[in-house]
Amino acid sequence: MTQQANTAQPTGAVAKFLNGIERVGNKLPDPAIIFLSAMLLIWLLSWLFSSTTFDAIDPRTGEAIVVHNLLSGDALAGFLASMVKTFTGFAPLGVVLVAMLGVGVAEHSGYINAGLKMMLKRTPQALLTPSIILIAIVSHTATDAGYVLVIPIAGVIYYAMGRHPLAGIAAAFAGVSGGFSANFVPSGIDPLLQSFTQSSAQIIDPTIAVNPLNNWFFTSASSVFIILLGWYITDKIIEPRLQATKVDGDTDNLPSFDEVTSKERKAFLVASSVMIAGLALLAYASSGEDSALRSPNGSLTDFSAPLMQSIVPLIFLLFWIPGAIFGFMVGTFKSSKDMIDAMSKAMGSMAYYIVMAFFCALFISAFSQSNLGALLAIEGAEVLKALALPSYITVIGIIFLTAFVNLFVGSSSAKWALLGPIFVPMLMQLGISPDLSQAAYRVGDSSSNIITPLMPYFPLVVVYCQKYVKDTGIGTLIAMMLPYSIAFLIGWSLFLLAYWGLGIPLGLQSSYTYPG
Repeated sequence: MTQQANTAQPTGAVAKFLNGIERVGNKLPDPAIIFLSAMLLIWLLSWLFSSTTFDAIDPRTGEAIVVHNLLSGDALAGFLASMVKTFTGFAPLGVVLVAMLGVGVAEHSGYINAGLKMMLKRTPQALLTPSIILIAIVSHTATDAGYVLVIPIAGVIYYAMGRHPLAGIAAAFAGVSGGFSANFVPSGIDPLLQSFTQSSAQIIDPTIAVNPLNNWFFTSASSVFIILLGWYITDKIIEPRLQATKVDGDTDNLPSFDEVTSKERKAFLVASSVMIAGLALLAYASSGEDSALRSPNGSLTDFSAPLMQSIVPLIFLLFWIPGAIFGFMVGTFKSSKDMIDAMSKAMGSMAYYIVMAFFCALFISAFSQSNLGALLAIEGAEVLKALALPSYITVIGIIFLTAFVNLFVGSSSAKWALLGPIFVPMLMQLGISPDLSQAAYRVGDSSSNIITPLMPYFPLVVVYCQKYVKDTGIGTLIAMMLPYSIAFLIGWSLFLLAYWGLGIPLGLQSSYTYPG
């Protein structure tokens, strides 16, 4: 299917601003060089501040925070000794590569292509964007599956329907990452954040207990809000601006959407039946209370549950097996070598990402070891605390401070481990519950995910975009995602205040006030 014709690029104030962001961003060095430069800057800053004594107390240790000098002899020796382990232990790398091995088989066999062609006949184009964002939001339940499945497939679907593929990638990225704290389905992040919230609250009240689903009602309502807001931004701002961006990817590797043949339809049904049977078997195996797939406390959604830890291998199998069946049935695979070639091609497309991931892993490790990120978070929280603002303004301040810190410290749990022991007791003394403090944190934590190149999956999304627009750079992606980030940050903050004002419960056994 051919891409719809390009039109003149919008020239309004918003378009001019975003075009400026894109031009400036794309003049930056390659992302790999940016990560390398940032790591060297962290080394320098760690040396400069290592001799400075700070009054800020690290809530994780109860001691004054210390910046570690990464230019010392011991630190440099440790850097060299651990470089390989730092790279191979970079969590997103394994997630992406293992999942892509299975997805590559499903893609090159034609299985995904056939499924999309059949699905597109049943999907009204007017509802495509909200459907993509909804799927992206629900994908949080399967940890990072959305980054390796939903985002690239969204680009394929938009391209197939004659819409700009980068708009599909943007919508999915907004749902997966920008809407990280919006979900109808409880996931492992809920008990993880709750554990930090509870321990922080017990600084003030040792007897307090926080329910793991204390924000569930709010995150469910937020899903509807994010879908509607993301839908408007995609269709009214992002896609019109992209019409002047030519799709110039390698057409041989872009999807072809001819009619599904009877042979393909039969192969797809057989392969999908095998996938469904596998899912049914998995559901049966995990249904028992004593299932080996459950965590020690019997939960399937805890991060400690073997099922959650097996999501990526399951993605590999659930795409590799039906992909192989489809390929051999329709003849795209003549032998096992063809299947291995498909996996090799999938890995070949990840070469650029692997290079960026190497430097990204080294930077993130250095930033964490230096303690500069912790210092930034703690000092910012202390400034907010010292301002002694009205409670609702303080809540907004927490959201915006969290969004800012998130540009430098990507891990949601790591940030809350730092900020929770400051924010939660502070707000409890103002009569605000730990449940509301956590909800405010989650809004800020999600909103700026999609505009920071330091987010581990950000370089991967750049690679997805380059499949369609070869010269896509950091500036292109930031300019494309900035409207979502600003709208989510402001709109979601107001949504939380309205939700609070109406007194709708935040979740199970939750409250807005302390004691309450």
